[in-house]
Amino acid sequence: MRNDSPIQPYLNLNGDSGVRGYAIGPQAIAVEFADGSVYLYTADSAGAEAIARMHELAREGRGLNTYINRYVRDAYAERLR
Repeated sequence: MRNDSPIQPYLNLNGDSGVRGYAIGPQAIAVEFADGSVYLYTADSAGAEAIARMHELAREGRGLNTYINRYVRDAYAERLR
């Protein structure tokens, strides 16, 4: 996944998410948090099933922050920002 992949706004349907945006790549997702930090999660770092679920939650606009906190919090490959 390229560092210049555009960040899509996260819908935040629950209205209380710590996630601001995301960029989906093959077997990866970059997540921008409310504090402006961006973390890259990959199939190698978090597991392919986790990345697939994060893709779904990001597109749905609900549950991504909770999922990250519960299952993959420190399983990021890299802090991009």
